[in-house]
Amino acid sequence: MTLRRDFIKQATTAAAALSMPALVQATQFNRSIMANNPSLESIGIQLFSLPKMLSSDFLGAMEMLQVMGYTELELFGPYTFSAKSAKDGWKGVAAMLGFDGSGFFGYDIKDLKSIISDHGMNTPACHTDLDTLLMEMGPLADAANYLGQTYVTLPAIPDAKRVTVNDYYKMADTFNEIGANAKKAGIKFGYHNHGYGIKPTADGIVPLEILIENTDPELVFLEMDIFWTAAGGADPVAMLEKYPDRYHMLHIKDMKPKATFSGDGSNAAQWFALFPNMTTVGSGELGVEKIIETGLKTGVKHFFVEQDLVANPEVALKDNIDYLKSL
Repeated sequence: MTLRRDFIKQATTAAAALSMPALVQATQFNRSIMANNPSLESIGIQLFSLPKMLSSDFLGAMEMLQVMGYTELELFGPYTFSAKSAKDGWKGVAAMLGFDGSGFFGYDIKDLKSIISDHGMNTPACHTDLDTLLMEMGPLADAANYLGQTYVTLPAIPDAKRVTVNDYYKMADTFNEIGANAKKAGIKFGYHNHGYGIKPTADGIVPLEILIENTDPELVFLEMDIFWTAAGGADPVAMLEKYPDRYHMLHIKDMKPKATFSGDGSNAAQWFALFPNMTTVGSGELGVEKIIETGLKTGVKHFFVEQDLVANPEVALKDNIDYLKSL
């Protein structure tokens, strides 16, 4: 990464001139360099990257992730306390995708916490659904606080609630409400963008920007999925720079060849059409290095690899983290 090369060059120059009387001054100099050249200290993973393996052998999957070097886990629902609508909807999705597990994968929350800790990892965030955020914030927050999670994140707005531009204004109000309730419960509400709402409407309005600009930065935090952001026609680097300190999390994946939706990205058919373009980080065309560098400078706190339902997680997930470690 460019900023790492700059650091090495500057540090080498400083070392050549270093003397004991100048030790304090040199220390201050090095701290200044480090402040301007942040590093990727920990690498997480969204567990939707390997749900089948987690369902069939949870402990084996945890051991594999530990050996690879992942230190943070982002869970996905539904959970035992999730709204009934979320549980009912998941049954059909799980049957279609070919696995049953989600949430805590059949474990009691106390056992889950112990397992995660025993494998040298932690879980700073989880994905959940809109109904659970609106109707079950109490048990959701209890679980998040117990597990040490800071963020409870909505991965997608239901189709029926994002049809018109006005829907996005209404959703911004809903997000502020959820964010206020989350804050009272000691956690933070996050929103993860998918592919919809990124392309401008015929009137030149970008619905995603409605959500960002009409929500309270102290109540609503953002998670950028760099793949879906690019698929929608936006530049992840430009979005991070336009809204500094709004994005606290990134989903890291790559795309090859680089492509955009055939339409506005509003339906699952358009998403699935681009799944073949999803690839391990560093092997695609999104410029992941620059995105991460910009994220570090603009306030991103957590970086989660997510290669949705990847066919060979034991290979792909290692390739992902090995590349990120090389940065």
